Amino acid sequence: MPLVAPTTVHKVTGASWSEAPDLLAVEEPLEIRLGFGPANDRQQRSVSVTMRTPGHDEELAAGFLFAEGIIQSPNDVISCRHCVQDANKEGNIIRVELRPGVAVDWARLERNSFTSSSCGLCGKTTIEAVMAQTSGLLRSALTTDPMVLTALPDTVRHLQTAFAYTGGIHAAALFDAHGTVRLVREDIGRHNALDKLIGAAFWQGWLPLGQYGIFLSGRIGVELVQKSWRAGVPLLAAVGAPSSLAVQMAQEAGMTLVGFVRNGRFNIYSEPDRISKTSVSAH
Repeated sequence: MPLVAPTTVHKVTGASWSEAPDLLAVEEPLEIRLGFGPANDRQQRSVSVTMRTPGHDEELAAGFLFAEGIIQSPNDVISCRHCVQDANKEGNIIRVELRPGVAVDWARLERNSFTSSSCGLCGKTTIEAVMAQTSGLLRSALTTDPMVLTALPDTVRHLQTAFAYTGGIHAAALFDAHGTVRLVREDIGRHNALDKLIGAAFWQGWLPLGQYGIFLSGRIGVELVQKSWRAGVPLLAAVGAPSSLAVQMAQEAGMTLVGFVRNGRFNIYSEPDRISKTSVSAH
């Protein structure tokens, strides 16, 4: 499936109208199904339906299931593939077959899926639930320079192929201490872009991501901190602002949280020692 779709728009500038071709970010549903149980009694169950931009669906499924604590390593998975609807087109259903010995905690999926920033969960309860499925406090020795962070928006923007055409898609990027971007994933949904990125690292066997940071093109909600903490990410930076609960969770995790990375500036909300002060001016 393509990342973009053609359309025609009417452009209005003052009193001037003109018709022109344009491109839109594609949005399609993806249903994630689990195949599970002993070899002689396999079952399947739908665990999530998300609106996403098609592409890297196997990574999206793996990233989501890893973040929710359902799978721990690629060895837990027998296969991950689309349910094909016809001979010429992949469908919007992807099935992840778990190995017979993998036990599924269905209550965890219900407990820890943060569907919106206004889901009504208590902050303390939310953080305790996430802590239960992480390795605890992040103790990475990662440090980086402020110039690395301030360069990320432009660096990542040039790697966003779908954004260049539509202007309406989010990105998540994995970078090292020197500012080298190792992976970029795009999606119309902020959560999906991060799931795709973590899923790519999952399939590569890179987890936990203790020597890397993640850069996001939007704001930072608590669920994005949750996913990053689960993946072992010690530094999470974004163009936008964090929420209060996102900051609280980052503090509990020992994660460096950086917001408003734009125009050569940023704010650090937790664990500032991972950002070098050597090139920061006095103001």
